[in-house]
Amino acid sequence: MHPARESLARTLTNQPLTLLRVNRTSQRRHVGNTSTPTPTPPPHSLLPTGMLLRSFLIATVSSNRILLTPSLDILSFFTKPRSALLSVEKNPVLHALFKSTLYRHFCAGEDVREVKNTITNIKNMGFKGVILTYAREVVIDASGKQEVGAGVKGVKEMGIPAQEPAFDEGIEAWRQGVLETASMLEERDFLALKFTGAGVGVMQALMDQTPLPKQMQDALNEVCEKAMERKASILIDAEQQFVQPAIDDVAISLMRRYNRQQALVYNTYQAYLKSTPSTLLDHLHHAKGEYFTIGVKLVRGAYMNSEPRELINNTKQQTDNSYNSIAEGLLQRRYEGLGPDTPGGFPRVSLFLATHNKQSVLHAYQVQQQRAEAGLPLTKVQYGQLLGMADEVSCTLLQLAADPKTNVAAFPEAYKCLSWGKLGDCISYLFRRAVENRDAVSRTKVEYYALREEVWRRFKKTIAFG
Repeated sequence: MHPARESLARTLTNQPLTLLRVNRTSQRRHVGNTSTPTPTPPPHSLLPTGMLLRSFLIATVSSNRILLTPSLDILSFFTKPRSALLSVEKNPVLHALFKSTLYRHFCAGEDVREVKNTITNIKNMGFKGVILTYAREVVIDASGKQEVGAGVKGVKEMGIPAQEPAFDEGIEAWRQGVLETASMLEERDFLALKFTGAGVGVMQALMDQTPLPKQMQDALNEVCEKAMERKASILIDAEQQFVQPAIDDVAISLMRRYNRQQALVYNTYQAYLKSTPSTLLDHLHHAKGEYFTIGVKLVRGAYMNSEPRELINNTKQQTDNSYNSIAEGLLQRRYEGLGPDTPGGFPRVSLFLATHNKQSVLHAYQVQQQRAEAGLPLTKVQYGQLLGMADEVSCTLLQLAADPKTNVAAFPEAYKCLSWGKLGDCISYLFRRAVENRDAVSRTKVEYYALREEVWRRFKKTIAFG
């Protein structure tokens, strides 16, 4: 048995192997037996009971606007504590309440021991690896952008030339946090990098599309070397469009240096932006002409509430179509005029599909399977969802990986994205997760009904054996 398929049999609750083997749709029948094949259990059957119940509780709130709105107001209130009594870090009652519910469901841990335990449990479920990121984050809106630039503008108006500081504490704090995160990675894991939070100097350079401070450049190279040492890869997160072009330039520069063979560095492309297909095409031409492997992390997008509306597709269907066409083009090795029959062939691509959309995942899986069965060249592809979200999609991938009909050459590799950090640092991250659930109530309703059915199935099973 393939080792990844065998690992599927180990769950957080150490269920016996025989209980999970039914996840394969059995096509074998006993001699003389005309009964139908054993049906595949629902995807949520793979979840440990504790995780299932937390998911059901959160989905109950997320799928009901009457419950969700006040819940978001409460969570938003605690993102900016007014006193020690109202601080989730300093008030032990609040700390215990938040950590045992939202934090435990969406975050990996507050220290190395907790994070490593979570990673082990995730991999024991059958996931190929994890994407790990430090949860402290800053999402800058238009006013924040203006504030970042105000200090530099004031200096210029005073006639003082802008100078790069000899030492930037913001960059150093970012470097230490990222390196600590990287030290917890194992082979085939991913490190998620977010430039926001590295300090005003970095943000100003990104806004002005000028070279990053040398201290930041050195930090990025150190992080890349650390990832190579851990045999892991790096996913550079997308950010708002007033800094994204500069982030693209940094990502391509790092790929030129570190992606000469396989992809160490991936850049993120947001399908909800009208400009993404042409941006990606330009980067593919760079990869082809400069002989490096381009790492592509494809997402739908995360900044709809803060981006200028004219930059975004007019409808959700357009974004879905863009996402699926980009993914299929890269998997089929034909994209916007680039193909295997063009001079120099198709560029080397490693693809990471970060999506909670089940249709997109299944379509990509089917394309990859068809190419494998036909003996055609394959694009390396992996799939990822956030911890605590889209478990039906994640568990479906685990079931496909365990299915004996799956072509081993196109074995689907599923990942979970984990954020870690002190509870106080994670509150903003948890709030953003909750807001994302608010914006996807229709999807969370589907998840809610599926979770409710699985809870009821286990309850009936417990009663039957009781």
